[in-house]
Amino acid sequence: MSDWRERLSKFMEGRYGGNDTLNKWLLGAFLIFLLLAIILESGILNLLAIAALIYSYFRIFSRNISKRTAENQKFYEWTQPIRHIFTKNANGAKDRTHRIFQCPQCGQKVRVPKGRGKIQITCPKCRHEFTKRS
Repeated sequence: MSDWRERLSKFMEGRYGGNDTLNKWLLGAFLIFLLLAIILESGILNLLAIAALIYSYFRIFSRNISKRTAENQKFYEWTQPIRHIFTKNANGAKDRTHRIFQCPQCGQKVRVPKGRGKIQITCPKCRHEFTKRS
């Protein structure tokens, strides 16, 4: 068994490997296209599924690591607005134990515990003190 692992390790040496955001998305797209192709009995969706899988494997076995990294970075930048919607605090999800205030002087965000009544907050950046109700 270790001989097989050594051979695989030697084969993958100097290759991209591809465990990045774009490859994960490509494999997810493959599964979705494949399921839709089975349900709708569509040859076009089947071809799209196979194309996504082939491109994913091409990226995994590629020796041009800098180009694959650049592809992933472009994909990451392109999907940033979509991912921003689904991040925990980006869509207005509330922290149940803390409140966030902004320093009136420098704009630094300060996180304070909830339910403490009126408190004196000292900005960690500019040392400006202000009073807020938590």
